[in-house]
Amino acid sequence: MARKKNILKEDIISYFMEYVLSNNKNPDSVYSFSKQYNFNEEDYYKFYGNFSALEQSIFKVFYEKTINLLEKNNEYQNYSSRDKMLSFYYSFFELLTANRSYVVYAIGAKSKKLKEIDTLKKLKKSFSNYIDELDITILETNQETLDKIQNKTLKESAWFQLLLTIKYWLEDTSPSFERTDIFI
Repeated sequence: MARKKNILKEDIISYFMEYVLSNNKNPDSVYSFSKQYNFNEEDYYKFYGNFSALEQSIFKVFYEKTINLLEKNNEYQNYSSRDKMLSFYYSFFELLTANRSYVVYAIGAKSKKLKEIDTLKKLKKSFSNYIDELDITILETNQETLDKIQNKTLKESAWFQLLLTIKYWLEDTSPSFERTDIFI
């Protein structure tokens, strides 16, 4: 059988998510993974160096899809920082809910130590940049060092808040995750 040509990053992500959900484990090798989904192994390496890099990119893709969705709304740009953040949260968790089985597989068992999960590294970087872009007003001190500390603290506390919300969502058993909506 001929191998698929023009495999996209999104295809690899879909195949990977399907594989881990069907087998409850990561593929044994890139070779066996690419063979099972009928694409060339070297195509995998055009996008990712290993499965860890792929896992990290999945959560970044969730972030990117959320931002793309928000930016399609013409009114979003006129929202206050608070409303932009709320919109982000609701949209992001809606996307996570649509992929809940994978998210539970990827981080559910590790939710006690979310802060230490490598899988969320790229999400953290993207989310921190998003917080910067929101241009949230902080108390200006006219002391450069103190202002840098405040900005770093703002990004870290926003990240911690997102992690807490993810943990809450993972443990939420309410219908349609209504408690998470209230938590947000």
